[in-house]
Order: sequence, then structure tokens, then C-alpha cells
Amino acid sequence: MTEPSASPTHRVSEAAAVLGLDVTFVSRPAADSLVAAAAALQIEPRDIVKTLVVKRSDDTFVFALIPGDRVISWPKLRAVVGVNKLQLPSPDIALAATGYERGTIVPLGSSHAWPVFADERVRDRLVALGAGVHGYSAFVDSNALLSALEATVADISNEAPAAS
Repeated sequence: MTEPSASPTHRVSEAAAVLGLDVTFVSRPAADSLVAAAAALQIEPRDIVKTLVVKRSDDTFVFALIPGDRVISWPKLRAVVGVNKLQLPSPDIALAATGYERGTIVPLGSSHAWPVFADERVRDRLVALGAGVHGYSAFVDSNALLSALEATVADISNEAPAAS
């Protein structure tokens, strides 16, 4: 496992080690779009996996892993989770639920091990996730990640609307 010498990604790194995951951390500049972020990382937009923390009506949470070129499908996710209502929490609530700021959220090293639901398109490739801090991405084999997190894998996304 490689990581920056200052180790700002230590929470993610330690959690990955406990799970036996090989994670590589890459420093990356800020990007103003998914396409720019993918280009900076020299990967396809679909290989950037967004980690969304989603609030259930009982004030518990789940993680949803969605390929970068897709959007969450609320009806599909509700059906898989088995609830009638889900919502994205405010940034403050997301931080309290995970210990991570939006844009850096990742299930690894979260302050709570919420259940993970992953879109089926995340499988079978190397993916880039948030790394717990701004300015870094964590690369990991998606199948190993999903297995280690005991993720429920299903169709939970839709194609992103075309940019105009």
C-alpha cells in the first residue's frame, strides 16, 4: 500500500489494512467537472466512484457507491434498501454520520460502518474513490472492495442526463 508521506489519508489506509485491501493513494488537483477529474487521474469518468451517504427515516444511514458517469436512482435504491423514504443529508449531518466532509466520503475509515449498497456497474475494475481528505483519490480493486465491505450489489443508478 502506498500513501503520501504526510499520511493525511491515515484513516482510510488503516481501515483498508484491517480489511486486507490494497489501496493506492494518488494526489490530485481540484477539478471543476467529472471529465476533468477523470482526465487528471488518467481514467474514464465511470471509474470514479462516488460515495454518497444516504439518510433513512429512522436517522440511520447507508452508503451508496455510484459510478461517476451515472446518478443515483432513488426508486431503485429504496427498493433494494427496503424503505419508502431516503434522502441526502445536509453537509453537517453527513460529516457527523461519517467523519468525512462531502467530496471526501468513503466507507473505509468512516466513523460508523453503515451498510454499503453498490451499483452493479462498479464491479470488475480498478476504481478511484474519495480518500477521506481533499486532494487525494484512493484506487482499489472494486471486487475486493465490495467483498470486504459485504456490499449489497444491485442496479441502483440511472444514466446521467446529457450535458447541454
